[in-house]
Amino acid sequence: MQEPFQNTSPDAIAATPLIVPRPDHGISRANISENALKVLYRLKQENFQAHLVGGGVRDLLLGHEPKDFDVATDATPEEVRQVFRNCRLIGRRFRLAHVHFGREIIEVATFRGTTTSDGDENDRQMENGRILRDNTYGTIAEDALRRDFTVNALYYNIADFSLIDYADGLEDIKAGRLRLIGDPEQRYREDPVRMLRAVRFACKLGFTIEPQTEQPLFELAHLLADIAPARLFDELIKLFHSGYGLGVFEKLRQYGLFGELFPATEDCLAREDQGFPLTFVSRGLANTDKRLHEDKSVTPAFLFGVLLWEPVRQRFEEYLAGGEAANEAMFLAASEICARQHALVAIPKRFSLPMREIWSMQPRLEQRDGKRPQRLVTHPRFRAAYDFLVLRAESGEADPELAAWWTRFQEASGQERATMTEGGAKRRRRRPRRRKTGDTAGPGTEPTGVVERGG
Repeated sequence: MQEPFQNTSPDAIAATPLIVPRPDHGISRANISENALKVLYRLKQENFQAHLVGGGVRDLLLGHEPKDFDVATDATPEEVRQVFRNCRLIGRRFRLAHVHFGREIIEVATFRGTTTSDGDENDRQMENGRILRDNTYGTIAEDALRRDFTVNALYYNIADFSLIDYADGLEDIKAGRLRLIGDPEQRYREDPVRMLRAVRFACKLGFTIEPQTEQPLFELAHLLADIAPARLFDELIKLFHSGYGLGVFEKLRQYGLFGELFPATEDCLAREDQGFPLTFVSRGLANTDKRLHEDKSVTPAFLFGVLLWEPVRQRFEEYLAGGEAANEAMFLAASEICARQHALVAIPKRFSLPMREIWSMQPRLEQRDGKRPQRLVTHPRFRAAYDFLVLRAESGEADPELAAWWTRFQEASGQERATMTEGGAKRRRRRPRRRKTGDTAGPGTEPTGVVERGG
């Protein structure tokens, strides 16, 4: 087998790939999307090269069910659109063709190149080492070396059903190793989001990050500040809503990446509260992972509510100490933290508004007298706010008795609810006590981690 590529020089591009014939690999067309096969066969019929590439090939080799299937071809985006009437061209930074089959989209990318035939850059813009625009087309060999990780640079050729490996990706899959193609620091500087992708793939695949690929992660976290906040939101959803969010969180903190994305939260997590470590974020992410593994729904509103709660809570307490009423204190704290966070990660309003409602209901859940509880349970965000309260209780940040009371109240009959709210006016608002990590809150229900109504 050829030596692994360590650079993107012309000599490396000219290297001979490893070609694995159909009898010697485990990929079967029976496991490939019917629509992806339609695209592959149609391109081949039109005398274009057509290959399944990237994560779909990797996951098939690992025995996983691919989430989606991507196609690479020598046809330009405009030529792909001429072949498929159900095609739309998207993207400015990277021009892509999306072929639509109902709800399924097959993404078709033209082989990326490095230079034109006369050696000049073609439609490629760089700034401080970052790629701003790149519609340079080339050969399959050039395309392989333009991909990020070796395990994502494998091609399944529909012409003869063989596997093509330009970067020793098969060996890295066998070794459970994640390795960047080319110089790691340069590749991270070209696109700092690759640092987040390294963490995501390592957690998803259970792979170790090769030392040369890993070292720059400790040094280049600051580059994430140059990425558009909207793009970072999309990347964070991929990171935390894929079923391994807790592991992602721990690795992001290990490399200093989390602090660049959520500096206010990292500042809180670096401290203890009343002598105990803060565990709310870890418990919230573990709960989200559990729901995803059980094929239950989740929402970014709850996810970001968990990730930002500690700085919101601490600022809320400061406003309370300054004499603000609870509702106003929560409004001011949420507004302040959200404004600071939006400059880093842009949370769309369809998620930030319900997130803030979940937070605003936390002090209201302490009001258990009269008709207030009955009104609260009819609120569109009540279930999510209640789940949030349960997580707070489990992590020792809220009173377990309060969470248990709301559990009983939801299950109680009308008469029982009336009895439970009698005398509530005599209750005094008290600061939740901290518990040692590992104590059981005992509210009697599992938080859902999702807005189930009105979300």
